[in-house]
Amino acid sequence: MNNILPAGLLIIICAPSGTGKSTLISLLRKDFPQFQFSISYTTRTPRPGEVHGRDYFFVSKEKFLELQKKDFFAEWAKVHENYYGTPKNAIFEALKQGKDLLFDIDVQGALQLKNNLQQGVYVFIFPPSLEELKNRLLNRATDSKEQIQIRLKNAQKEIEQASVFDYWIVNDDLKKAYLELKSIIIAEKLKPQYHPFLIKRILQK
Repeated sequence: MNNILPAGLLIIICAPSGTGKSTLISLLRKDFPQFQFSISYTTRTPRPGEVHGRDYFFVSKEKFLELQKKDFFAEWAKVHENYYGTPKNAIFEALKQGKDLLFDIDVQGALQLKNNLQQGVYVFIFPPSLEELKNRLLNRATDSKEQIQIRLKNAQKEIEQASVFDYWIVNDDLKKAYLELKSIIIAEKLKPQYHPFLIKRILQK
């Protein structure tokens, strides 16, 4: 399966909390509405309005762990006593169909994806500095001082692992950072591997 040249683009975006990743991804999805999010499996109970198979695949802990042992997931993690995982075959199938997939994920999950899929474009978004990141977290006033300290410690750990990513963006100016992110998508989509039948089509008489 890994040897199949994808017709779809797989892009993985990571950033420490408070860096502005959600804003950048929101802008990206407006310009590239074809990007889809992969549907994950989870052991948590559905929230009001959530639909099985649309928002998540809701399964029992026993079922999840059974799937995990069978190497079913491209990445998985335990978060607040619940398990979350992304099915591997669903990713490959979507790419074969020419669908572009976008992952908004933490560094741990990105490293799992890179190891298990052996493909994709990995983008890390930096804050201008840890001090500026601290100011942003304080200004948004959604976390306690203790939570902010935890987020800053996690940010430092994530930044220390940024060398495994393909592209680096510093979000010191939102317009500039978005232009850089958008440019990555455009450049990647121009690579021959995403157009396996282009030469044949052009040469047809």
